[in-house]
Amino acid sequence: MHIVDSQVHLWAAESPDRPWPAGRAQEAQKPYPIVKETILFQMDLAKVSRVVIVPPSWEGDRNDVALEAARAYPDRFAVMRFTFHNEHYRHLLTDGSMDWFWPAAEKAGIPLMVLVPGALDHLDRIAAKHPGLKFVIDHVGISIRGKAPNVFDDLPKVCALAKHPNVAVKASGMPSLSAQAYPFRDLHPHIRTLVDAFGPRRAFWGTDLTRMPCTYYECITLFTEHLPWLKGEDLEWVMGRGVCEWLGWPLPRS
Repeated sequence: MHIVDSQVHLWAAESPDRPWPAGRAQEAQKPYPIVKETILFQMDLAKVSRVVIVPPSWEGDRNDVALEAARAYPDRFAVMRFTFHNEHYRHLLTDGSMDWFWPAAEKAGIPLMVLVPGALDHLDRIAAKHPGLKFVIDHVGISIRGKAPNVFDDLPKVCALAKHPNVAVKASGMPSLSAQAYPFRDLHPHIRTLVDAFGPRRAFWGTDLTRMPCTYYECITLFTEHLPWLKGEDLEWVMGRGVCEWLGWPLPRS
């Protein structure tokens, strides 16, 4: 089974030659860089075949570190990001700034990954208007700052978007939402709700590794060893095949 992580950040250190946007360094509280070699080492230890790199918002609009990694290791890394999770970007969904973009991406056949907590109604509207445009909802579509059980109050709204066949979801970053220790049993019913709604071919495992309160191995085994209802071909789709098929990034044959 190929394991493919649908979300990991890379970033360079802030420096005079590479300043982050004003105020973001404090917001991010990331004092050290995470480079491709660091992630490759972790991937090889955990037997992760591939990673989708998401350039972090605290670097502003930069994506050069991610693109360089994908150029160097095209079979290990891909790059995606559209973020609408804070005041710097949320207005783009409502002020018409992106109105030209959705039909252009749809025409070009370019899938999108979007971070839209608190803005699911806008994604509902856009996905319905552009049925040929593939979307992936980042981080279950909910706030990444809360804890179970209250953080899952919006999960029914996320699952309602499964009615759109062009919408998929990442079950990414979930250990950080747990109020319990590994194996994070307070997450298990919510993971099942998400997979049942979208199906195993549209629910993608992922980590956001640099923010997790556990090891890479535990992020993986949460899904592969502690969800007895998720097995066989369904597990294969959730753990990697699904996101690669959705993005048009075919896995090598076993």
